[in-house]
Amino acid sequence: VTFSPAMLTRSAGGSATFFCNISRENDSSAEYSLNWYKETNHSQAQKIAEMSRNNSLTKTEKYLLTNHTPAFKIEILNLHQNDSGSYYCGLIAFFEPDKVMESNRSHLVVTAAPEKTNATDEPEMEEGDPLDHVKAMLPGILLLAGAVVLLIFGYLTVMYRRGGMIPCGGFTKEEKPPTVSVSTVDYGVLEFQWEQCTQVPPETQPVDQTEYATIIFPEEKPVTPERGKKHQD
Repeated sequence: VTFSPAMLTRSAGGSATFFCNISRENDSSAEYSLNWYKETNHSQAQKIAEMSRNNSLTKTEKYLLTNHTPAFKIEILNLHQNDSGSYYCGLIAFFEPDKVMESNRSHLVVTAAPEKTNATDEPEMEEGDPLDHVKAMLPGILLLAGAVVLLIFGYLTVMYRRGGMIPCGGFTKEEKPPTVSVSTVDYGVLEFQWEQCTQVPPETQPVDQTEYATIIFPEEKPVTPERGKKHQD
C-alpha cells in the first residue's frame, strides 16, 4: 500500500488530493476496505474517512473519496490551517492473516490565504463604486448648494440695509412732500378815543397822565381776504 504524493503545500480555502494505491498479486476478488488517517505533531492517528471496495464514490462535508481501483483518491475540501499534518491510508483485508496494512506518511502544509487575491478583487469592486457614491450624494450636494445660496443672499441683503441702499421697510411708493401751511397777517385799524370821565379831586385821585393815539395803517399794505371782508362790512 502506497500513499502519494509525499508532500503537498496548499493555501487556505483550496483543496488537497492524495492517492492510495494497493497491489494484490493473488485473488483480486477478496473483500477489503480502506481507511484514511491523520496525525498531528506525532500524536495518535485519527480516522477521518473510510471506503469499501464496492463503493465508487463517497462524499462528506470535508472529504471526497473516489474509487479508481487499484487507486483510491481522497480530496480534502475547504482547507484550513489546522488541516496541516501527516496523512496515510490503511488497507483492511478480510479473511487473510495480515488484516491491516498501512501505507507511508504524506505531509500536508496549509498556508494562509494570499493577500494578493483580495487586492486584485478590490479594484474591480471600486470601479463601480464612484458612480453609485455620486448618485447617493447628489441630493445632499444640491441641498448644501441651496443653503449656501440662501446664506449669501441673506448676507447681501443685510449689508445693503446697513449701507442705506435699501430702506428697512422695503421698496415703497414715492411719497409726496408734506404741505407747509403759510400763515397770513390781517391788518386792521386801532382807534383810541378819549374817555370822558368826572374829575376826582386832587386829594383822592392820584395824578395820572394818559395819552391816546390813533394808529392808521396805510392802504399799500397787503389786503387779505379777511380784511377785505371786514371793509365790506
